[in-house]
Amino acid sequence: MFTDALHSLLDVHAWVVLLVVGLMVFAEDALFVGFVVPAELAAILGGVAAKEGNVTLTGLLVTVIAAAIIGDTVGYEVGKHFGRRILVWQLFAPHRPRLDWALDLLARRGGIAVFMGRWIAFFRAVMPALAGLSQMPYGRFLAFNALGGAVWGTVVVMIGYLAGTSYEKVETYFGRGIAVVVAVLVVAAVVIWQVLKHRRQHVTQA
Repeated sequence: MFTDALHSLLDVHAWVVLLVVGLMVFAEDALFVGFVVPAELAAILGGVAAKEGNVTLTGLLVTVIAAAIIGDTVGYEVGKHFGRRILVWQLFAPHRPRLDWALDLLARRGGIAVFMGRWIAFFRAVMPALAGLSQMPYGRFLAFNALGGAVWGTVVVMIGYLAGTSYEKVETYFGRGIAVVVAVLVVAAVVIWQVLKHRRQHVTQA
């Protein structure tokens, strides 16, 4: 139902495109509705609409990135104040192993887990709340949230913009492919950071 309705974004006025895409990206992150709201597809379709001239590319990028960052911030506050009560909802029962894994990743990797979560639909919906629940300092959360929102927003919008009418094939493979690429890059960055840190400590001790 949502997917069919979203295709109408290609034929409406600019302010409607910005409103619908912005609200869907915001709601996915802030209100635990990533299970049913295809915000990724909305952003990609927004990119297609920009390619066709229905909306400006700059306006769409600003809208998607801002909605992603603000939505995550709301999700963080919800998790901070109501997280334990929300996680006992029956809705989350089938996802308990993944939630436990995400909490463990947050404990071990902190902000990097927030950034990585942005690229996988399920974790994009719950990671901000889990960060709030785990009492991650808001300043650290905001830094990685803003970085993730900016990179993710730019990537998905530009994929739609560059793909144009071929967006359906792109959307089918986007989640899995991009998630793998980002995961590899993040792991590589962590390894390099640890090596450099070890070398600095070795030089200091010497």
